[in-house]
Amino acid sequence: MRNTVRPLCAVLFILLTACGPPAAPVDQAHHDPTTEPWYANAVDELTTMNRQAEDFFKKGKGDDAAALIEKGEPISQRLLAVPKPTLAATEAASDLDQLYGQMLFSNKNYGWARLLFQRNVARWKTWRPQTVDTARRLKLAVSAIAECDRKIGE
Repeated sequence: MRNTVRPLCAVLFILLTACGPPAAPVDQAHHDPTTEPWYANAVDELTTMNRQAEDFFKKGKGDDAAALIEKGEPISQRLLAVPKPTLAATEAASDLDQLYGQMLFSNKNYGWARLLFQRNVARWKTWRPQTVDTARRLKLAVSAIAECDRKIGE
């Protein structure tokens, strides 16, 4: 009997401590990645790449533009992965999608172009606070979708 009392006491002790109140939550400082240097650098890099890609596209150098867009995709995803991306980051990502959508549209890939324009509609429809520029971007995306739909229907 003495051999069974000790294990029984150990089990009882474990059960009683497990039923106690939870530990107080540790107050963790909220970290905002948008304030880190890498974030601003990535926004600048993507903005520059967008300008270069748009210039290539206007000059008929689609392959060069596509290479920059492909290089910009992971940067865009990283910028938007933070809890509250900045307006500048969202604009840079939007510009990348807009240009890529225009390139796909010009190659008659209307469905894929529509998908990218739809991302911009969702992005700017939910952006707060709305500004003149965000409203303009939303209107641009909506009209690009309408143009895709028109071409798909032909």
